[in-house]
Amino acid sequence: MTIQALVFRYSLPRFAFARLFGVLTPRAYLSPCGPTRLEEIPEPALLGDDWTVVRTAVCGICGSDVKQVFMHANFDNPLTSLITFPQVLGHEAVGVIERVGPAVQARHVGERVVVNPWLSCDPRGIDPPCDACQRGQYSLCAHFTDGALPPGMHAGNCHAVTGGYASLLPAHESQLFPIPDGVSFDQAVLADLFSVSLHAILAAPPSAGALALVYGAGVLGLLSVAILRVLYPSARVAAIARYPHQAELARELGAEHVIRTRDPAEVVERIAQITDARVYRPRPGLPWLLRGVDVIYDTVGTAESLEVGVRVATSRAPIVITGVGVPARFEWTPLYFKEVRVLGSNAFGVEDLAGVRLHAMAHYLRMVAEGKLDLSSLVTHRFRLQEYKQAFLTMNTKARHGAVKAVFDFEDN
Repeated sequence: MTIQALVFRYSLPRFAFARLFGVLTPRAYLSPCGPTRLEEIPEPALLGDDWTVVRTAVCGICGSDVKQVFMHANFDNPLTSLITFPQVLGHEAVGVIERVGPAVQARHVGERVVVNPWLSCDPRGIDPPCDACQRGQYSLCAHFTDGALPPGMHAGNCHAVTGGYASLLPAHESQLFPIPDGVSFDQAVLADLFSVSLHAILAAPPSAGALALVYGAGVLGLLSVAILRVLYPSARVAAIARYPHQAELARELGAEHVIRTRDPAEVVERIAQITDARVYRPRPGLPWLLRGVDVIYDTVGTAESLEVGVRVATSRAPIVITGVGVPARFEWTPLYFKEVRVLGSNAFGVEDLAGVRLHAMAHYLRMVAEGKLDLSSLVTHRFRLQEYKQAFLTMNTKARHGAVKAVFDFEDN
C-alpha cells in the first residue's frame, strides 16, 4: 500500500533549477523539477515493538519548512550533519493512533494525540539516555546520529521517520501526548509552537513590572505575547509587527504597545518613547539607547533584529532568540558595551511551571483543557495536501493573504 506525501529531495540539479528559475518566479521551487514534490511512498511500518503509526488529522506548516522549500538558508549550515534525505516534511502533527506495536503500554488505537517530533534517546533505543534526555531536554540530545534510526533531529528531517505531510506517520510511544476531551485538533496543533515560545520565555522570564519586547508578530511572536499575558500579567509587553493583521492580533492577545514598522531606526525611536530613554545618534549608523527594554524575545532571528535588539536592550538585559534567519554581518558593539546576554532557545522539553514539572506540550494541553487559553483563531488558512503549492506560496507572502498559521487538513481529504 502507498500513500501520498510531500517529499523534499537533496539533489544538486534540482537545487540549481530552483535557484535559477526562482529568480523569475517562486513557483519554480515547487515545480516538478524542484526539490519539493508530491510523491507516492510506502505506508509507514512499525519501526519497533514500542512504536505506533498515527493517522494525521492536521499538520501545521512551520516557518522552517517554508524556508527549506524556498531554500532560504546557507549550504554550510552545520545542522546538515544531523539530518538525512529524502525527507517527508512536517513536524507539527496531530492525529489518531491507527496501529501499535506489541510493547506499547501507555497509548492505544483510536486515541487522539499530539506528536512530539524530537528523535532523542528513547525513540532511538539508547539506554541509558544521555544527560540531556535524563533532564527532559530532548532537543539537546547527544545522540541524533546514533541508535536504531538514521541521523535526524526530529520527524521530518530523518528519512526513516516520515513527517506529517502525509496521511500516516510513525511515532515512538514516548513521543505521543493524549489530547484531552474538549480540545480540538486546531487547538492541539499549536502545541509545538506554544512549547517553543514557552521554553524561550522560561529561559529569561520577565520580573514584575518589567518591559518585555517581543520582536516579530508571526505565530511564534503572537504566542509569546499570549504566554506573557497569561503567566506574567504584571509585565508590560511591547511587540514589533510588520503587517497590519499581525499588529491587530498582538493587541488582541495583550500587547500594551505595538510598533508596526520595517524601519530599524524607527523601532529604536519608538522604544525610546515608551521607555522615556535618551537616544544616541552616531554618524553614520542606527541610533541606540543606554537604557531600554528589560528582556527581548527575538522570534525573527536575523542580523537586523539582533542588531536592533542590542541597541534597544537595557544594560545586562537578556535577548532570547528563537527565530532562524540567515546569518549576516551586523554592528554589535552595544552587545559588549552594555553587557547584553544573548541566549539561544532551541525547541522545548520538560519545563517547570509554577512548581509543576511537565513536558511543555502537556502544560499546553492542560491549559487549553482548563479554559485558560484558546488560540485556535491563529489558524487562519487550511489546505489539502494536494494544494501544497498554493499553501507554500501563501505562507511565503503572508501579508498579502493575512496569514498567521496555515495547516494541512487531512480530515477533509
